[in-house]
Parts: sequence; C-alpha cells; structure tokens
Amino acid sequence: MSLEQRKTVLITGASRGIGSEIARRFALAGYRVALNYNTSEQQARELADLLERQLGVCAGERVLPVRADVADRQQVERMFDEAEVHFGGVDVLVNNAGIAQQKLFTDLTDDDWRRMFAVHVDGAFYCSRRALQGMIQRHSGKIINVSSMWGQIGGSCEGHFSAAKAAVIGMTRALAKEVGPSGIQVNCVAPGVIDTEMNGALSAETLEQLCEETPLGMLGTCRDIAEAVFFLADSRSDFITGQVLGVNGGMVIG
Repeated sequence: MSLEQRKTVLITGASRGIGSEIARRFALAGYRVALNYNTSEQQARELADLLERQLGVCAGERVLPVRADVADRQQVERMFDEAEVHFGGVDVLVNNAGIAQQKLFTDLTDDDWRRMFAVHVDGAFYCSRRALQGMIQRHSGKIINVSSMWGQIGGSCEGHFSAAKAAVIGMTRALAKEVGPSGIQVNCVAPGVIDTEMNGALSAETLEQLCEETPLGMLGTCRDIAEAVFFLADSRSDFITGQVLGVNGGMVIG
C-alpha cells in the first residue's frame, strides 16, 4: 500500500487479546493504526513499539496509542480528534472494546448492568457516530462491530453480556441500512469461544466441554477473528453490509 493509498483504522480495546491481533493485522497490511486502550497503557505502548520495529518505522509514524474510556462521550471525542490530527480521517472503525462478567441474573447489580451496556453499546454508539462525521463527508468508510455468539443465542450467567451484544447486532443492522446510501458498510463479527486471556479464567473442564460442543472440536484463535474483521474492512467486502459473520467453529449456524 503506497503512502497515498494508506488508510487509517481506529481499533477500540486494542491493547491485548483479540484487539491486539486486529491491530497487528491492519498494521502489517499497511494501515495507519490508532490503537485505543483504557487501563492497559503499558501493553498498548509495548504493542505499538513492537509493531513499529516490525515495520521499520519511527515511533508514531504508523501506530498511535490513544487512551479513552469508550463509555465516556467526551473521551471518545478527544480520541478521534487526536487520531485525526495525527493520521487524518478514520477510514475504518473497529468497535472491539468490551468487558465480560459471569454472574447469576438475580445477583446482577444496577452498576453491573449499566457498565456492561456503557462499554459495549454506548461505546459503539459514541465511536460510530463520531467516525461517521468524516465517512459521510467522504462518501466511504467501514464500521466493523465485534459482538459475540452469546448475543445471538444467549449465554447462561451472562444475561447482561448477551443482551448488550445482541444490542450491538441490532445497531449494526439498522445503521447499515441508514448509511448504505452514503457509501458506508457496517458489519459485525460474532466470535465463538476464543482462546484469549479473558477465557483463560474458565476452568479446564469448562473449556474442554466447550470444545466438545463446537463441531470443529477446538477453540478459535485471535487470528481467526482478526482475519474476519480485516476481510470486512477490505475492498473485497464492498457489497457486504448489515451482516453478522459468525466465527464460532460451527457452534451457532444461521
């Protein structure tokens, strides 16, 4: 990708796990990467340094760590301002930031519920609304939301997580219809059980059971999700919008 063709991607929750692999995929493909983090500053800066060494570029030339709690509208505004000053307009937005919690529905607190929706739903809303300012003006852009198979089928002891991820799917479909005439595609990736630090908290017995329930008989990887996200950001997917791409080993079909 030449300097003139180089695009900018902003990835939320990009300091570790799935987000860091998505950042790596875009950086190595030639994109300028605005790498969002909230609390994991050291991991974000280490990832930026690693990617820039691999690319053989100076600090800040191709990768920009930028802090923001996506649940806070003002912080989202500042994050986009910083990314745009540094790299120019955001061509691709990946709404990946998220949190997880397993808890009986009857034990959920108001704060548990509100925080889950604030990060997943409010965060995707604030970021998408801000990104669309430039995308609509340029009549081009890609928004990829990261949901979950639990947003499609529901997960026991993850009622608030499942509800929030289902809301992300609904927003994806509605927004795709609204901004399609402006030349913008909006899609969603719904991961299944992925081998991440977050899922590392599950017991070996639980992970083995999940593998057995997955038709392909294995856990997915962060790279699996990154490749799906990158495909939806690429020109190869220009006629795809409003879709939910399940990357789940066959655990959820349809």
